[in-house]
Amino acid sequence: MIEDTNFLENIQDELKQIVQPYQRDLNQKIKKSEFIKLCIRCADRDDFLRLDELLKSKIAEDIKEDEILETCVPIFESLGSYANEKVEQYRIELIEDLTRLCQESELEIQVDFPKFAVLKGINGEIDFSGRCTKLNKKVLKSIDPRRILTAILRLKHQLYDRPYDPQKFIDSLCRVYLELIEKEKLTLGDPVSIQKFYFEYVMFLQAKTFFQNMDKGKFKGYSLDQFSVDIWRYFQAGIGGTLKEGYELQLTPGRGQSLWLIDSQGESRRITSISFHNQQE
Repeated sequence: MIEDTNFLENIQDELKQIVQPYQRDLNQKIKKSEFIKLCIRCADRDDFLRLDELLKSKIAEDIKEDEILETCVPIFESLGSYANEKVEQYRIELIEDLTRLCQESELEIQVDFPKFAVLKGINGEIDFSGRCTKLNKKVLKSIDPRRILTAILRLKHQLYDRPYDPQKFIDSLCRVYLELIEKEKLTLGDPVSIQKFYFEYVMFLQAKTFFQNMDKGKFKGYSLDQFSVDIWRYFQAGIGGTLKEGYELQLTPGRGQSLWLIDSQGESRRITSISFHNQQE
């Protein structure tokens, strides 16, 4: 008499070995079928951006190499040419529209598609396939030039359109630096980690009430983008060093534990440390 448990387990294993390759083949056919249906829907909507992305994918190449679906090859090629031409036309129109809209808003824009820059510290990248635009670190789920401009203006307002005094700014940076070197038993001119400095400066900006009750609502935010733009505006002001001591700011570029900041030349660089020096040295 056959032992029931072993018999049934063996039967299951044998059937699994039969069905697995069949199921893999079936899944591939379903996947290719769904892909072709998606192409049909995109063509119906004249969604050339999506079509361009689909027809450059690996599954499109797999379908072209499938003997059963060989009639798709000329169709995919003609559809791909159509989509590619429309995408290129759209790209040119998008650059023209975005440039015109920025000029109408008196903003100078530099476009090196898909990247663009507006003012120092405002950088964008258009992702066609993802239908989104990255503006600094934030993602705008749109590639509409008008919506991109609205986001640019909002960011400009945050970074540039608030009261700013370059002398007060550099004096406050120096104050935090002097406190740090005293705490760490360093001397004037010694470099301080820029990451540690940024943290200390953000803490310096907090009101006394925040330290009495560290409620999130009482925290005064100060973004790295804002820090970078404020440093750039200080260099642009050409006021020299701090008001009392005449200490000058120095940023040291490098890799490792760094922050992306705008240096005195207006270039975005990785900065590893910050220091202040006597102007006469």
